Parts: sequence; structure tokens; C-alpha cells
Amino acid sequence: MEHTYDYDLAVIGSGPGGQKAAIMAAKLGHKVCVIDSKTMVGGVCVNTGTIPSKTLREAVVYLTGMQLREMYGASYRVKDDITISDLLARLQHVIGRETEVIRAQLLRNHVELIPGMACFIDPHTLSVTVEGAQTQRTFTADKIVVATGTVPARPGNIDFDGVRVLDSDQILTLERVPDSLVVVGAGVIGVEYASIFAALGTRVTLVEKRPQMLDFCDPEIVESLKFHLRDHSMSFRFGEEVASVESSGGGTITTLASGKKIAAEVVMYSAGRQGNTAALQLDLAGLEADPRGRLHVDDHYATAVPHIYAVGDVIGFPALAATSMDQGRLAASHAFGEPAHELRGLQPIGIYTIPEISYCGKSEAELTNESVPFEVGISRYRELARGQIIGDSYGMLKLIVHSENRSILGVHVFGTSATELVHIGQAIMGCGGTVDYLVDTVLNYPTLSEAYKVAALDVSNKLRAVARLTNSMITSEPSLL
Repeated sequence: MEHTYDYDLAVIGSGPGGQKAAIMAAKLGHKVCVIDSKTMVGGVCVNTGTIPSKTLREAVVYLTGMQLREMYGASYRVKDDITISDLLARLQHVIGRETEVIRAQLLRNHVELIPGMACFIDPHTLSVTVEGAQTQRTFTADKIVVATGTVPARPGNIDFDGVRVLDSDQILTLERVPDSLVVVGAGVIGVEYASIFAALGTRVTLVEKRPQMLDFCDPEIVESLKFHLRDHSMSFRFGEEVASVESSGGGTITTLASGKKIAAEVVMYSAGRQGNTAALQLDLAGLEADPRGRLHVDDHYATAVPHIYAVGDVIGFPALAATSMDQGRLAASHAFGEPAHELRGLQPIGIYTIPEISYCGKSEAELTNESVPFEVGISRYRELARGQIIGDSYGMLKLIVHSENRSILGVHVFGTSATELVHIGQAIMGCGGTVDYLVDTVLNYPTLSEAYKVAALDVSNKLRAVARLTNSMITSEPSLL
């Protein structure tokens, strides 16, 4: 029996993953709708996550004059008294503009945007509480994509008052730049905000129960970031758990399990995020979320119910806007039988700390565990003319190259424009290029891109030295005849 559905595809959530899934399906000629709240068009990414935090970061980097301090002294600032109004002025403009762009893209592709909150009635039927009209709308869809994102995880023993004790979504509601701040959780979001406030002159203490921050990144890069953050008077408390947080009109006291107490004006909790699936009535669709509200998917982003897909932060790591977009494209392509290819092993990771971190490919530790022979080439910004011009003396680029076939296995960058520079290495790896391409190519001068050439020459010289010594040892061995 052939079924007739109201939509070929219904997407729950208008974040990066949902947008790209909807547009991909529309490009393939299908009838598509996207369901999300009027106030959350663009999802967490545009409203409380990626776009706000990165816009805030750019405002801080500019207003503090950080990149000019090498030339004009450590006390140099573009603006002496930086207020929250200074930081939020640009933020509201960018959010508004991004929302307009998303609405225009959906409209241009004939995707219906339904304002409201959706939940399942059965595997093919959704009920939407339509905002404004105060009505309930029920419709069916052949395929469904869940792209509802995440919400901050809130420990039950912590009283979030929205003034002194905040989660990572609430940090943008601060009325003034705090003199002191405790950040609980040294994941991507925690470290990004910690570095932003440290750059503003806030005394930041970063508390993390694990022995290290950003433990999925290259240890040498992380050490460089820690050194830089300590230079901004940031303190670290690794291997420590928070027992309680007390708040009053004058500030907060964070008590650690070890008995230490930390006084600060504000506490920001960034101890993970929870899949935003609680209101979806997943059981009526035959689905079940894990204890953190996330959905399990296969290699094509299909859930346990084959016609229901899930993409973006709601499926867990890497939980980045860029990877979510590609997941949406791939899910919609698979749902409607359109061939699509994924370069899963070459997805770049970008962390917008001050300074930035970005990498693509394997780390030294991974390759060592896999018994892959490799050599490392390093380039430091202070050795580049462009690094001197922009006043970045701490940046670095690391190339990891296979010792035998000279293929590039990994690129790790720390410093100005790291999240842009990483794509050069990513493109070469994706095309199967070797380090010799970087040795032979000519790059504009002066640029930060020259770091690739310097690192490539460093690797080549090391490999040449090993080969020369190896040949020397072979020819100098006494004859066994």
C-alpha cells in the first residue's frame, strides 16, 4: 500500500544541521518543512552558541588591542573601559543578520518554516504547537530529521540563579564585565569563554575534574595555550571537582571536593551539554535517547528507525557547526537515494580560544599507538615576517608526515588565523598530496601561510638526514663474504 504524506521531509530544528538537510532535500525536488521556535531560528549556533561566542571573541580581540601589544606595549588598549554594551553591540547586529540570511535561504528553496515546538505522535506523524496562533497542528512526513541540538547540562546540586551562577548560554546576559570568574569545565566552550574573559582582564580560575584540558588536542599545542593563558593571569585547578557553589549579593564561593575554596564575582558552569530531546516524545516514534539525551545513529546518520535521521550536536562528538552542516547534507542525500561522499577522517576541528587552535588529521599520540612511522616539522610565527608584522610571536604550525611515503598525516595550528590556515593542509591531504608539494610550491610573502613551507622544509631536512645516515651505515658495514 502506497502512503501519501504531507511532506517528503520534516526537519525538527533550524540549526546548521537542520538547515542543510532541508536545503539538500529541497534541491532534490522534495517538499520540505522545518520546525523551530520563532526566537530560535538558526538554532543554538546562531542565538546562544557559535555565532555569539565568536562575535564576542572578535570584539574582545579588537577592543583590547591584543595583537598590537607586541609593538605598543603590554598596557596598550583600543578602549580602556570595555563594557558589556561595547561587546553586545556587534553581537545583536550579527545575530539579526544571520537570522535573516537563514530565513531567506529557506524561502528561496521553498522550504516551509513552521514556528513552534514539535513532538512525535508516531514514527511518521508530528504534532506542532504553533507559536502565535496557540493552535495544535498535526502532519505526516515520509522522512524526518531530528536536529534539535543541545542544552547546557546543569548539575542538580548547583543553584543557577542567572545572576551570579550561570550556565554557558546565560553568560551573554551579564550586566558588566566581572572582575573575577570561575569557569567550571575545560571543554571547548569553557576554555573559549575563559580565554575571552581573561583577555578582558578578568581574573579567571578554570576548574576541571580531568587531569588536562582539551585532551583530544595535540599536547604541545595545549601547553602553548596554557602558557599564553597563564600570561593573562589565569589559574588552573585540574583534577578537582566542585562540591558546592554558594552565592550572595557580594559574590560567590566555590568549594572543591578537596576542600579548597575559590572566591569570585561570577561562576560559569560549562560541564558538558545535554541532547535537547526531552520534549520530543521519542518513545512514540520507537526511539530512545541515551542518559545524556543523545541519539545513536549509523554511518548514514539514520537512527534505529530507518526513516528517522539525527544530525548535529544531538548525536554527540564532534558537535561543531561545520560537521553538523555536512551531516545534514549527508543525511538528506541518503534519505532520498542521492549519492554523497564524506571525508570523515579529514574534518577540521576549530577552537576559538584566544589564540585559536585548529587541527585536521592524526595526532602524534594516535600515530604512535597505531605504529605508523612519522616525522614532525615545526614552524613558529615569530620566524615569519607576517608574524612580526601582526605582532604574533607565540603562534606555531606543526606538520606530521609519514616517514616512508611522505604523505601528510596531520596539521596542528596554534595562533592567529589557525582556523583558516588549517584548510590548506586539509585540502592537500584530501587530494592525496605529499609534503613535497609544500616544499616545491611558492606562497605569497609575507603571509602566515608560509608556515607550511617552513614546516615542510623542516620535515624534509629531518627525513633527508635520516636517509643519509641510514645509507652511510649500510655502505660502511663490513662485508660478510
